[in-house]
Amino acid sequence: MVLYVAFLVGFGIYQGRKVKNANDYAIAGRSLPGWVAALSERATAESSWCLLGLPGVVYALGLSGTWASIGSFIGIVISWIFIARPLREDAAKYNAVTFTDYLGKRFGVMGSYITVFSSWAIVFFFFFYVGAQFIGGAKTFYTVFGTPINIGMLIVFAIVIPYAIYGGFGSVVYTDCVQALVMIGALVIAPIFGVWYISQDPTVWSNSIVEAFSRSDPSFSSWTGGLTGLAAFTVIIGEGSWLFGFLGGLPQLATRFMAIKDDREARIGRNVGILWSFGAYIGAPLIGLLGLAIFGPTGLEDPEMVTPAVFLKIFHPALAALFLTGAIAAMLSTADSLLVLSFSKKTATFISFNCLTYFSVSKVFLANLDIDLVIIMSISPFIQSFISL
Repeated sequence: MVLYVAFLVGFGIYQGRKVKNANDYAIAGRSLPGWVAALSERATAESSWCLLGLPGVVYALGLSGTWASIGSFIGIVISWIFIARPLREDAAKYNAVTFTDYLGKRFGVMGSYITVFSSWAIVFFFFFYVGAQFIGGAKTFYTVFGTPINIGMLIVFAIVIPYAIYGGFGSVVYTDCVQALVMIGALVIAPIFGVWYISQDPTVWSNSIVEAFSRSDPSFSSWTGGLTGLAAFTVIIGEGSWLFGFLGGLPQLATRFMAIKDDREARIGRNVGILWSFGAYIGAPLIGLLGLAIFGPTGLEDPEMVTPAVFLKIFHPALAALFLTGAIAAMLSTADSLLVLSFSKKTATFISFNCLTYFSVSKVFLANLDIDLVIIMSISPFIQSFISL
């Protein structure tokens, strides 16, 4: 795991040396291969919720917890088929380098107001979102190494910040590709091996997922958690509504679409993105169900720790550490992408310029505000992580 992290930081800094101008920093020169954009988009989207949260929900609720993965997969398919290519073409037409930049240029006079609002929304909500990634990474370090949560967050912070600031978007997308491969390996290989493992180990709570269902509360084997009628419909719609989150509302994902080189690469990206998601959204719920079979419904104090617990149970510690880098990768890939989006000169400039030039503030003050804003966006998720504990 230490070697992986060292490689990740070094690789990110190496890619950052290719940055020549603001467009390279914010959108990688609008020249990403489709497979790179797809892997980066998937790694960015599947943060700690996919490696920790989703398996934890399925472990705690059973089959009714899988509707989130079903809804997410449908949303991803729709976004790659109907949104990715038109957004790429529109962004190129308006020469937009960030999603807020695109909104501002796309909607004319109202665009400046939309840009200011969306820029401040990014800073405000990412404050909490990035903090959640730091906490998720710290929990994984705690499970594997016994590292205190606060120290774990310091480690995650120290890993992400150097290459995110130095290399910008181009650095982040290529490190995301490495992380996406590690993540999909963990999400596909672990469930396959885990099903075999529980059938051979007499010390686990149940020797199959089916047996685990039979020994658990009937709600675990129900797609609606044992509810019927309107309540059952509410469960399906509520959990399945995750699909709306992928329909263009996440600027860190939209930027990946905007950076694709051409239509041919967009089609390649569509195929890679959908295939990756198919494997991931089958694997993540299966890890939760394996946790149910291994530990029983009350065997874990924190359901979100089911993924590290399952890996450490079914694999040799060295191999478990390798796969647990998938969990670390999920947090890092989301955190670095959110930070780069916040670091983008366009976002910072829109906030400072639109809000303050009306009051005849000097250009020197505006430039200093840009620097201060970047610093605040760098450290605020870190501070928030400590506050939220």
